[in-house]
Amino acid sequence: MTVAAEYGGTRPGAGSDPEKLLEPVLSAFWDEPESWTLETYRRHQGYEGMRKALAMAPDDVIAYVKDSGLRGRGGAGFPTGMKWQFIPQGDGKPHYLVVNADESEPGTCKDIPLLFANPHALIEGIVIACHAIRSNHAFIYLRGEVVPVLRRLHEAVREAYAAGFLGKDILGSGLDLDVVVHAGAGAYICGEETALLDSLEGRRGQPRLRPPFPAVAGLYACPTVVNNVESIASVPAILNKGKEWFRSMGSEKSPGFTLYSLSGHVANPGQYEAPLGITLRQLLDMSGGMRPGHRLKFWTPGGSSTPMFTDEHLDVPLDYEAVGAAGSMLGTKALQCFDETTCVVRAVTRWTEFYAHESCGKCTPCREGTYWLVQLLRDIEAGKGRAADLDKINDIADNINGKSFCALGDGAASPIFSSLTYFREEYEQHLAGRGCPFDPAKSTLWADNDAHLGVNA
Repeated sequence: MTVAAEYGGTRPGAGSDPEKLLEPVLSAFWDEPESWTLETYRRHQGYEGMRKALAMAPDDVIAYVKDSGLRGRGGAGFPTGMKWQFIPQGDGKPHYLVVNADESEPGTCKDIPLLFANPHALIEGIVIACHAIRSNHAFIYLRGEVVPVLRRLHEAVREAYAAGFLGKDILGSGLDLDVVVHAGAGAYICGEETALLDSLEGRRGQPRLRPPFPAVAGLYACPTVVNNVESIASVPAILNKGKEWFRSMGSEKSPGFTLYSLSGHVANPGQYEAPLGITLRQLLDMSGGMRPGHRLKFWTPGGSSTPMFTDEHLDVPLDYEAVGAAGSMLGTKALQCFDETTCVVRAVTRWTEFYAHESCGKCTPCREGTYWLVQLLRDIEAGKGRAADLDKINDIADNINGKSFCALGDGAASPIFSSLTYFREEYEQHLAGRGCPFDPAKSTLWADNDAHLGVNA
């Protein structure tokens, strides 16, 4: 794992000096021996933000996080404090906090390293969030395949209980809080918050019809906040160092720091902590660029479910507004970079196979549409397609996009639309030349790099 958290300065998208360094926050001590222990965390001002939060009124904590401008790091970028504010008060029902640690998006690999190296940041953030929303129960829904992380998270929770940071009357504040670590069974669909809640309740993970939203009727039909790991883990530093400090980084509407997952045909893949608004060009400069002798062809700003970009977008500030204005989404900040040896048709086919496999089957557009997209794309890649197939896959994607129960359908359609926009001639080459013009022997993409890219083999 590579951690390069030294870049940025204040508001990189607004003309700041790129030579200034960002003091690492989430990744500050990942490389220290036993970084995951309570002892190490407390040496780095661990649980100081929690102490300050517990001395504040719950509504004041919500207002403070809201004023900081922290936005959800799970993909949608919804303001975290505002989500907490939606929880009804005085309703007589228990309130729940659910942490979405079911990281499954192809190319996304930030939450699992964070939990593996620094689980106490999440636990401290959970205590602060539960104090704010007046909750006595929190659940961490972890992707079940990552057993080493599961064990480490269990140990961190045990340490927190032993130190009095979880359990009854935390630090004499009157807050009682129990945390449950729940291992999922490896379904991508359970990354969708309502499918996650159904799975947590013991049912098959499938998206719920909304409204009602989780803030009103979530886990066990009670008010529930569902937040991403990085969102909650960012809260302690905000309380400890101040909202002004947090706002001094990033852009005006997307303030703060975040983790970028850089993978693919790059010299040094890994997690790069930087202010929101940094560009891919700057990140590539930090990481040593593309692999020697090759150039960037296309990339994803937020995992495979976000519309792809090309080398023309190297200087797009990586914040929610700028990426959206350029025609994509920041998503989970999973920057998958592909060089000129990569066949776009093959890449899109592999992504679509993933979405077809992971579709829960609840709604017809996604269940049927992803299946037929895979059949057509496989024919096109093999040189068996027809000219009409390009319009057909575009039409099928249009019938999925915005018409499925959840965002999985939209994610499946995104690579189709964007690849046809930027690389339609490559699809046409497969049709006219009766096959792929790229030599797979010259690309490491599908040979030994599948796990590295987060693409199913």
